[in-house]
Amino acid sequence: QVQLVESGGGSVQAGGSLRLSCAASASGYSSICIAWFRQAPGKEREGVVRFYFASGHTIYADSVKGRFTISRDDTENTVYLQMSALKPEDTATYYCATPAGGACSFGPQDYSNWGQGTQVTVSS
Repeated sequence: QVQLVESGGGSVQAGGSLRLSCAASASGYSSICIAWFRQAPGKEREGVVRFYFASGHTIYADSVKGRFTISRDDTENTVYLQMSALKPEDTATYYCATPAGGACSFGPQDYSNWGQGTQVTVSS
């Protein structure tokens, strides 16, 4: 199974930026897509963005559209999430994940391979 490792979280003030990384093991992602999710304390895990490797098609959640950008570096087997204009409501643990099969949605139940998460805290 591919190992996913997130990094890049931290604490910033509202309006600031962070770039999260999701690095895959040497064999690559072995998936048709990858997604970033986040989970705030007491809330359900929600999808932030999903990216299809073959086509480059990207779908953002409305809550982050225009502020977050996903990108990839195939030489490093790494996917990035650039987060700008951060808001306190973006505070959460962020996870990258790949699905068990061919379904790529914003439903966490479709994903079987998860990283350990990285904490993002945005203060007002």
